[in-house]
Amino acid sequence: MLNKKFIKQKIGLIQQDLVYMEKISHFSFQEIVSDYAKMNNFERLLEKIVARAIDINEHFINELATVEMKSPQSYKETYLRLAELGVYSQEFAVSIAKSVGTRNALTHDYDELDLQKIYSSARECLIDYNKYCEYILQFLDKK
Repeated sequence: MLNKKFIKQKIGLIQQDLVYMEKISHFSFQEIVSDYAKMNNFERLLEKIVARAIDINEHFINELATVEMKSPQSYKETYLRLAELGVYSQEFAVSIAKSVGTRNALTHDYDELDLQKIYSSARECLIDYNKYCEYILQFLDKK
C-alpha cells in the first residue's frame, strides 16, 4: 500500500528544491562556477532532487510492482518502471531517467565533472521534475 504521507513529503521537498534551483538557474554559467558557494548549492540541489525522486520510485515499485515485473537493476530503471505502472508515459520516463547520469556524476565522479554539461542540465531538471511531481500527485489522487 502506498504511503501517501511519505510520498507527499518527498514531493514537497523536491518542489522546495526546485524553487531554489529556479533562482540559481538565472545566474550565468560563469557566475556559478566562479562562486564556490553557488556551485556547491547548485550541485547539491540537483543531487537531492534526483535522490528524493528515486526514493519515491523505489517506494512505488515496492508497493505496486507485480510478480512479473522485472526488478530495476539501476536507479535509471526505477523511472522506467513507473511508466510500466502507469504513473506517466514511457517517453517521459526515458527523458527524466537521464537525470540519473547527472546525479551519478555529481555523486561519484566529482574530479572529472563537465561543469558546462551539469549547468546545462538545470533547465531540463526544472521542467522534468516539475512534471514528475505533477504526475506523482495525479497518480496518488486516483488511488
